[in-house]
This record gives sequence, C-alpha cells and structure tokens, in this order.
Amino acid sequence: MNLKNCIILVTKVVRYNLKIIFAGKFFWFLMAAFAFFAFFMFQQAWNRSEISEGLIYSLLLFPCLLLIFYPVVFGIQNDEDNRILEIIFGIPNYRYKVWGVRMLMVYVANYFILVIFAYVARLLLYPVNIFEMAAQLIFPMLFFGNLAFMFSTITKSGNGTAVIMIILGLVFFISMNAVNTITNSFWNVFLNPFTIPRDIHPMIWQNTIIKSRIFLLTGGLVWLMTGLLNLQKREKFV
Repeated sequence: MNLKNCIILVTKVVRYNLKIIFAGKFFWFLMAAFAFFAFFMFQQAWNRSEISEGLIYSLLLFPCLLLIFYPVVFGIQNDEDNRILEIIFGIPNYRYKVWGVRMLMVYVANYFILVIFAYVARLLLYPVNIFEMAAQLIFPMLFFGNLAFMFSTITKSGNGTAVIMIILGLVFFISMNAVNTITNSFWNVFLNPFTIPRDIHPMIWQNTIIKSRIFLLTGGLVWLMTGLLNLQKREKFV
C-alpha cells in the first residue's frame, strides 16, 4: 500500500469513527456547553467582576467536562444499541484498535473546541493564551473522561454511568474544602493553575501545579487502562 492509499484509508477510518463518537446527542451537549459558557461570561460582565486568567479557567471548566460527558459515558451503550459490538469484538486487540483510537480522537477534537471557546473569551473578556488555557483544561478532562469510560465498561449503561459520575463529581466538589492547604492542594482535581494565592511563593505554587497535573494524568491513565482491560472480558458485552 502506497502513502496516498494509506492516507485515504486513515481519513475514512477517522471520519467513520468521528460519526460514531459525535453522532446523536453530542451536538446538543456542545450547544449546552457553549450556552453555559456564554451565560457565565454574561454574568461576570454584568456584575463587573474582576476578570483574570483564573476566572476564564473557572468559566471554562464546567463546559470542558460537559464536552467529554456524552462521548465517553454513552459510547459503549451506543455501540450496543447499534449492534456493532459483536463486529468490533471480532477485531484482534479490540481495546487498542478501536476504543484507544476513539478516545484519542475525542480528546483531540475537544481540545480544539476548547481553543475556540477560549478564543471567544479572549475576544470578549480577557486576553488569555488560548492554547495554554485549553491544554490546562485537558488534564481534568482526561481524569474525569477516563474515569467515566472505566465505569461505562463496568455498567454498560450510559444512564447508570451518568448517575455515578454526577455523584462522584459532587463528592470531588465537596472535598475541595478538605484540601485547602497548599501542602495538599495538588490533590484537588479542580485546582485552578491560573489563580496564584497571595501568601504563597510562586516557585512553591509552580511545584504544586506540576504535582497536580501529574496526579490527574496518572489517574487518567489508570482509569483508561482499567477500562481497556475490562473490554477484554468479551463474555460481559456480547
């Protein structure tokens, strides 16, 4: 196979998987994410709040998690509803060839969507670095997205996974108060890297951010590998 045919084949595979991943209700989740983001921006402008990079990150965090919600929570269920799980499980190394590639495409696509959202915020509110902002948001997206993917391989139900993730989200949000000291703040999955505490040395804060990102990345990889291993239990899905 020459390079041209290889590129054509890869393009077709990417298009096919993108149609599966982002079909159905994803458009409404995208619209909802932008609507929430627009409402948050309008609210801050109306209240004449002090605008900063930290505030933009906070405004984008909920839309960021909303974008990842549908593709990973309902992905397995959509495959089952469309009766293509049996076909997919006939492919050797299913976990790597199908869902591994799908998850990569989900995060790449959502990264560029976040870049667009950040660009809107830059035009309307504050001159942020749109690529850095989107890159920082990818870490909590990876953590929660892969966690939702892992639970979807256990429950095989989009609605069941959604309930679990909502409960866990509330638990993580409530636990923020338990890690409000700088020595433990890197455990906070909602840590805002653009909000520097006034009484903390910048170098200490940078180390805290690095630890936080390592924690989120490591957790995300553990959830992803657990989910992929669960997919190898063919008898549970077919």
